[in-house]
Amino acid sequence: MKIWLKNPLAILEETNSAGAGIVIQDNKIIELVASGQQPLTTVDQSFDASEHVILPGLINTHHHFYQTLTRAFPDALNKELFAWLKSLYPVWAGLDGDMIHVSTRLAATELLLSGCTTAGDHHYVFPEAARQALDIQVDALKQIGVRGALTRGSMSLGEDQGGLPPRNTIQGEDAILQDCERVLDEFHDAAEGSMMTVALAPCSPFSVSEELMKNTAQLARQKGVRLHTHLAETHDEDDFCIKMFGVRPVDYLERVGWLADDVWLAHGIHFNDEEISRLGQAGVAITHCPSSNMVLGSGQCRTLELEQAGCPVGLGVDGSASADCSNLIQEARQAMLLQRLRYGSAAVTHFDALRWATKGSAACLGRDDIGEIAVGKQADLALFKLDELRFSGAGDPLAALLLCGAHRADRVMLAGEWKVIDAQAVDIDLQELRHQHEEARRKLAGKKI
Repeated sequence: MKIWLKNPLAILEETNSAGAGIVIQDNKIIELVASGQQPLTTVDQSFDASEHVILPGLINTHHHFYQTLTRAFPDALNKELFAWLKSLYPVWAGLDGDMIHVSTRLAATELLLSGCTTAGDHHYVFPEAARQALDIQVDALKQIGVRGALTRGSMSLGEDQGGLPPRNTIQGEDAILQDCERVLDEFHDAAEGSMMTVALAPCSPFSVSEELMKNTAQLARQKGVRLHTHLAETHDEDDFCIKMFGVRPVDYLERVGWLADDVWLAHGIHFNDEEISRLGQAGVAITHCPSSNMVLGSGQCRTLELEQAGCPVGLGVDGSASADCSNLIQEARQAMLLQRLRYGSAAVTHFDALRWATKGSAACLGRDDIGEIAVGKQADLALFKLDELRFSGAGDPLAALLLCGAHRADRVMLAGEWKVIDAQAVDIDLQELRHQHEEARRKLAGKKI
């Protein structure tokens, strides 16, 4: 089946050669059609996209799906990162398998409706009732039908050892490494067009030991997968690293063998010029999480300097207990606005923010088959209409998506199949999903350990 998405209102495509749309066969883009032209190939179907702005499917590179169960949590409001975490760790210790399944489904659906086709998650809480959390997430994402970019996180350094998390949220390091190897062998698919990749992701320098950081890197490289962690999110983290390890976070990263191009870091806010240069030379990628950074007052990522140094920059919505929603097109707007506050309105355009949400995010995940509209790439596409009052009077359709505040895709295609039609998720009962999620939220809130 060959489908022509015909004559879009606008399309985000680097060569400006798809003004009349794109042709898709099976799961791939096979032709770009220039303005005023017809496809060179014979098509079976055409879809009138004249009211749609077409983007590559958005790619989320950092989230904590389970945190959808603790949005706007009363005990955690108006706190900075470390105090916020200490308020929530005792709650998250009560997670069970059903809670992880429904929170994963809800977060993935929320992302999908915002135009996101690849849903990344950093799961690092493995309480006794949910030791096989990654297995549960894999099943949940298959039910929703999005691409998964899961990371097997870990916490091993409890409060009694100088870490931040309480002991009932951590695991032994041998058990962590054994399960990391198991989930990689069972679930990671490195093939082109993969629907499920898995990376290894110790939570942060203040929640795992130096030995676990080193051993995780060794295992990841043995298995040929990527590495992920939080780094340089707050000044408190700088102070912690200096106190615990005698060095700043980037020096620590190098010491444990993580200063490399198979690593992407969440946040990356508090780097100095010399550290940015080193990160760029090594090819370390950075996930910018603007909403979370603003909610927690953590600071502003130096995106332009990082990119200029050689670091790929992508976007993440971060956990829904800090950003409080899982909407990637809104996150692109937040990124544009926050970075303009830092660099000025002429230095950061809507194209920059959309690049971070697509091609930049694909680079964070080490993928070159998604994140752009080009021949041979996966047919992952987000189509937006500009038919709401907020768009009335808009002149530039691509700019209007961010400046006027798009928040929901009208159609989403993933690997050549429609997953969202008329702003509704195909084959997902949203009312039932929310009911199950609310039940899980109430259950978790009553289980604070």
